[in-house]
Amino acid sequence: MTVNTLFDRADALLRRTLGRSTDGLAFAPGRVNLIGEHTDYNGGFVLPCAIQLGTGVAWAARDDDLVRVVRSDPQEDVAEFRLSDRLGAGPGTGRTGGPPWWAYVQGMMLAMRQAHGLSLGGLDIALAGDLPMGAGLSSSASLCVAVGQACAASAAFEMPRTHLALAAQRAENDFVGCRCGNMDQMASTHGQAGKALLIDCRALSVQPISMPPGLAILVVHSGVERGLVDSAYNERRASCDRAAALLGLGSLRDATTDLLADPRLDALALQRARHVVTENERVLAAAQALQTGDLRTLRECMAASHRSMRDDFAITVSAVDRLADLMHTAIGAEGGARMTGGGFGGCVVGLVPEDRLNALDQAVAAGYRDPHGSPPRRWRLRASTGVSLG
Repeated sequence: MTVNTLFDRADALLRRTLGRSTDGLAFAPGRVNLIGEHTDYNGGFVLPCAIQLGTGVAWAARDDDLVRVVRSDPQEDVAEFRLSDRLGAGPGTGRTGGPPWWAYVQGMMLAMRQAHGLSLGGLDIALAGDLPMGAGLSSSASLCVAVGQACAASAAFEMPRTHLALAAQRAENDFVGCRCGNMDQMASTHGQAGKALLIDCRALSVQPISMPPGLAILVVHSGVERGLVDSAYNERRASCDRAAALLGLGSLRDATTDLLADPRLDALALQRARHVVTENERVLAAAQALQTGDLRTLRECMAASHRSMRDDFAITVSAVDRLADLMHTAIGAEGGARMTGGGFGGCVVGLVPEDRLNALDQAVAAGYRDPHGSPPRRWRLRASTGVSLG
């Protein structure tokens, strides 16, 4: 789907279901992470890019403090609350019996008001998206950023992109209950066409990295759905915090290879810390390789990243491992594959020369079936622009 198609769907939904004419439109993309998993909340480095899939929002201002939101995917749901309602922090706090996605909308509006003192009036909001849920392509960050952009525009407030990203992170951390880092939100706000983003998640700096001409992105869903709040994601973050504390560090960003020999680290803490330390090194090496078109080094970085996620961080599952192995072999000497996203299911990303893309797609279609015996869903993606207004 194109952004304009999402805008048309959101506009039609707002008119049909809530009986309102649209005052404005906003779009926020999802992202695919090329390398750098679970390093963002450790203050480290990541290398994602925004993608052409995302969330479109149509909104209309109200003259009261009522917020009504309608979403048509996968079925039509309408939920509402008032801005005067007492909405606290924590997973599920303040929900008004709406569908599961509702907490993200409430949390984002709360974060916008708390972080910037934004004087929000009531809104009627319609959502339309084409990001698969539970795939590790940041559907939740896309939703939060799109809603935040709509809120800012409705209040005639021009919010800096990084501030918008941090508000969206706060919505997930403090309201939904997922202790995610800032990578997804930063990618959604700062995305640039044709470029990956080398993000320093502690300094909040973003360095665009041009994708080599003719390098394609194929994302394949393992068929294993994932849910970060209900998974061991938060446990992985807690184990990283513990490892840093054992080393006397504020975060594992400051850990080095030499520190991994510290006897204070027990076996589990060592594994978690080793993943973060080596993954940060791989991100920097992969960014350099991407910039220079060194696809062989990029392949090595992606393969090592997947092994580290499997063996040290224990966030892959057997279906994802099989799919990554198949894609890595099919890609050949230039380009690579690895799991992308927080883990425990979701997708594998492959980077491959354009002239080998069809062969890779065919190899996946022929050689992999999801746990239900079905051919996997596949997306040919491109590095795209970040959040925007229609």
